[in-house]
Amino acid sequence: MDAQGRGRGNDIDPADQWVLNPDTGDYELRLNHSAPQRPAPSPRRARSSGGSPGGGAGPGKSSGAGTGSGTDAPRGRSGASGRTAERPAGRRASERGTPERGTPERGAPEREGPPRRRRDAPEEPPAGRRGRRPVKKKSKAKKALLWTGGTMAFVVLATAVGGYLYLEHLNDNINTVSDDGASTGGFQKDKAINILLIGTDKRTGAGNEGYGDKGSAGHADTTLLLHVSKDRTNATALSIPRDLIVDIPDCPTTMEDGTEKTIPGSRGRFNTSLGQNERTPSCTMRTVTELTGITPDNFMVADFNAIKTLTTAVGGVDVCVAEDVDDPDSKLQLTAGTHKIEGEEALAFVRTRHAWGNQGDLDRIKVQQQFLGALMRQLKSSDTLTSPTKMVKLAEAGTEALTVDSQLDSINKLKDLGLELGKLNIKNLAFITLPVKDNPAETVKATVVVDESQAPEIFDLLKNDVSFTEVKQQEKKEKAAVAARLKGTKAPASDVRVQVLNGGGPSGSAQETVSWLQLNEGVSKSENAGNADDTLKKTTLEYAPEQADQARRLADILGMSGSGMKPGESVTNSQGLPTMTLTLGEDFKGAGVSLTPPSKASDDIKKSTSTADKVECAQ
Repeated sequence: MDAQGRGRGNDIDPADQWVLNPDTGDYELRLNHSAPQRPAPSPRRARSSGGSPGGGAGPGKSSGAGTGSGTDAPRGRSGASGRTAERPAGRRASERGTPERGTPERGAPEREGPPRRRRDAPEEPPAGRRGRRPVKKKSKAKKALLWTGGTMAFVVLATAVGGYLYLEHLNDNINTVSDDGASTGGFQKDKAINILLIGTDKRTGAGNEGYGDKGSAGHADTTLLLHVSKDRTNATALSIPRDLIVDIPDCPTTMEDGTEKTIPGSRGRFNTSLGQNERTPSCTMRTVTELTGITPDNFMVADFNAIKTLTTAVGGVDVCVAEDVDDPDSKLQLTAGTHKIEGEEALAFVRTRHAWGNQGDLDRIKVQQQFLGALMRQLKSSDTLTSPTKMVKLAEAGTEALTVDSQLDSINKLKDLGLELGKLNIKNLAFITLPVKDNPAETVKATVVVDESQAPEIFDLLKNDVSFTEVKQQEKKEKAAVAARLKGTKAPASDVRVQVLNGGGPSGSAQETVSWLQLNEGVSKSENAGNADDTLKKTTLEYAPEQADQARRLADILGMSGSGMKPGESVTNSQGLPTMTLTLGEDFKGAGVSLTPPSKASDDIKKSTSTADKVECAQ
């Protein structure tokens, strides 16, 4: 978008729209024509009757964003046809009582701002820089690139945050839905991040009548749980099949009219956790928590329009197909090889099932992951995020198609999230599909169930913040912790004195562990100390420096990593002797079960994992 498209012609070069913010020292793109202006130092031309201060649009001119009509278009809307897509029930920023920013009230005096240069006046560079254009430096926009995944909502996340170049303008584009207490309360900068990304199959928007289920309330057609590591070096996008049979819990829900009710749970397809029986995204969030044991921090939802508008905004995405494709259902026609697709063709590519593999949802998920990787490469390899015009298009498209939870109700909050996720390198974004198998209860196979031989390992990797791409930095931290605490002599098991507390395991875990230690491992000087005062996520062993050899022996018996060993103080046992304290956490799975979390993905998991930097052909 340039000055002409915003109703501010005058042949203004887009470079002139970058201004210095004196408060931050950074250059910013000033797009809103009604933004405050500082009086020009040279004489002004005579203002036409009825003209707006600062050179704004006069009578009969549009003050909207490129509407070209005599009436103002709504802020953040293009006014074009086909842009009236329905959204999941929610409220825009203006409906939530948030005042519209960046547009002064009628008659209100304008704040002092950066000067505007008249076309016929000599150019006067702002203080602190020479020449007409800003000093070239590392673009902050690059920091906002989100290496994320998901057929619709996933890519919306990337572009919505890119729009921080004109934050105020986009706030009203954002639609919010209550999380109904199903989230953690929102992401935190000093912790790992888990975002639930949902693409619905609701037929909203022009040209989408041929996709999804006719009359659908908007089910969870494409769902990914995006886990970003605490140190932001790696991320994993876990795809959850729509036809997976799961337990959908009871869902306390805020209805569209503001009333609250609990929607009864049921057992059925995962995709019915949204839309069915008036379920909202918060119910999908609760279902994911029930399935994985991981509580998402936030959710984001988008419809079919996201793929069409976003791929067009970046100028198309390069995809590869191994064989010719001619699918009469999706109307997708491609010859074998590489193609640049956008808009309707891009949506057909990610929606078609009959062109890939066994024509089922699982093969379509693989293709969608390949497409998302291609989109991420396109964003990174081009100058998309340093181009004001492309950034505007992406931000508009992203926020138009986006519905977020109530914890992400402004562009500023999305920006903060984006800056966290923007630290990630694309090669360390792994795509993986939840391991499943055919539903044994069905004769005609239509649904799937969790593969319990592999899925728990994936859940544990995510819970323990382990990289699927084996980032070296993560491995070094683990090795350093283990080497520092496990290296050294080990006392005989008979010399180990320890009291056991239950701080998160099932009832009776402390006594179970004591019995096992005494009868199976020869740790006769162990005793049950009851329940701990606090609940712990991980099992810990606290010991005094002089008990280090005992601690190493007990850690070896328990299969405990060095990260679970906590040098500290000893306590006195029932005989009045100094003893170590073993506190069982929520990770305790039973006496004799190793306490060491997985340090890397197994070979089977690695085979089913792809990364966003790899070019793969759909087949």
